[in-house]
Amino acid sequence: MDKDKLDLKNLEITNFFGFSQKEITSTFIEVGVNVLLAIVIFIVGMRLAKFFSKMVAKILEKRDSDKGLITFMRGLVSGLIKVLTVITVLTQIGIQMTSFIALIGAAGLAIGMAFSGTLSNLAGGVMLLIFKPFHVDDYITAQGESGTVKEIQIFHTVMVTPDNKTIIIPNGPLYNGNITNFSKQPLRRVDFSFGFGYGEDYQLARNTLLSIVNSHPKVLQDPEPLVKLGSLGDSSVNLTVRVWAKKEDYWDIHFYINEMVYERYSQIDGLSIPFPQMDVHLDKA
Repeated sequence: MDKDKLDLKNLEITNFFGFSQKEITSTFIEVGVNVLLAIVIFIVGMRLAKFFSKMVAKILEKRDSDKGLITFMRGLVSGLIKVLTVITVLTQIGIQMTSFIALIGAAGLAIGMAFSGTLSNLAGGVMLLIFKPFHVDDYITAQGESGTVKEIQIFHTVMVTPDNKTIIIPNGPLYNGNITNFSKQPLRRVDFSFGFGYGEDYQLARNTLLSIVNSHPKVLQDPEPLVKLGSLGDSSVNLTVRVWAKKEDYWDIHFYINEMVYERYSQIDGLSIPFPQMDVHLDKA
């Protein structure tokens, strides 16, 4: 009786779900080795992605490439290596990639529609790098936002505003929209409109503005500064002032001239800065 129980037990062990103990052990070893190799491949792949992306960035930096191109290529190389690593890992653990690729192909239309915005942003990033409407460190206005470009990534561009806010704009809408680049040209024109009261001396007002403009050493004399009668407003006679400066001197000149006009007009007899007012005339019945 004991012998029959022992034989039955051995039979159960050797025929567990139709597999022998040796086959089960071999399978566990094989799966364990594949999983271990998959983990090693994943770790090595992630490190290679980091290494090669840095290497590409260093090569481009040595060639004095555009900063936007460096950022874009670094992200692209890293992304491609990571994708290849994931495919290799899946293959290592036994997933048939031919079936997986066929499944992706069958669902390609749905995936394309779902990621149409992402693909548009990728294409926009490529177009930005090809046609270069702006570079890193340029000050631009786009999509209703203004700031200094810090990075041009694969799918988006990072900007920082003058008050230190970070703005992220998708590359697709950015490239397809209007872009104003304030750093593209070496010179910028600084425009003003200053008013003086009706009945006051026009030549005195004009000469005062010219002396203020010419007192700033960074105001360019070629093109020559312009001070002309711009308009006759409701409460003031308005002089249009246009001066040229290097782009880096724009705000220095802007603030200086505004401050000096306010100071000088308050010191000179016969000149004033008028404020909106209304004259009411009453007729006697």
